[in-house]
Amino acid sequence: MKRARESDILSSMTAIAVIPARYGSTRLEGKPLADILGKPMIQWVYEAVKGARRVDGVIIATDDERIEKVARGFGATAVMTSPECRTGTERVAEAIRCLDASVVVNVQADEPFVDPALVDRLVESMEDESVDIATPMTPIGDEKSINNPNVVKVVTDRMGFALYFSRSPIPYRRHATSFTLYKHIGIYVYRKDVLLRLSGLSPTPLEQTEGLEQLRALEHGYRIKLVESSHDTISVDTPEDLEEARRFAEGLNHDRG
Repeated sequence: MKRARESDILSSMTAIAVIPARYGSTRLEGKPLADILGKPMIQWVYEAVKGARRVDGVIIATDDERIEKVARGFGATAVMTSPECRTGTERVAEAIRCLDASVVVNVQADEPFVDPALVDRLVESMEDESVDIATPMTPIGDEKSINNPNVVKVVTDRMGFALYFSRSPIPYRRHATSFTLYKHIGIYVYRKDVLLRLSGLSPTPLEQTEGLEQLRALEHGYRIKLVESSHDTISVDTPEDLEEARRFAEGLNHDRG
């Protein structure tokens, strides 16, 4: 049988990106609409993802009319989803259920500086049919992050597939070695059928213990491919994160100027 070329496989994949956005947040209410240099954060995320060459369309999925109105105001496609969605993954699954897509990109609404080239690499990794889900990781460069439970760590096998995600430092460093610890970056690319199945499953024991939704996929035997990135991202969860994002955006504008 003639083997399909990489270009043929990639051209046959339709990738839709969805940005799940909700207004409520315990630490930063209304954060998708938070201002960063005159633009709402959700617009920064949308424009970054639109820059990815392997993405055929971008949708903002929300259950809040304020976010929908703002999104449509800057030209985005926005869809209303059920307020009963428990997670962003469920919101993404609802938004794409009837769409013609082979892979689905899930980019959180609090990632204003996501790298379009990284999104492309994640989509391209789905060329390997053994990959169910693709997501990025980056080396951890400081001890504070290693011990921070808000920084999710990941370890992989020799082929780059996830063995485990944890809020704890993994692996435990009993002996001094040059082993590199990695931070997980919360961007996901799913095969559509995998996403729909996962969104319909109940939370699993490890997922509930760690508070990490990606563990549901591992507990059900799905293969998660980690794509290494040399660049970290700024996830906005707190007012302090928002100020850091504003400073970073000012630096971008200065560099472009």
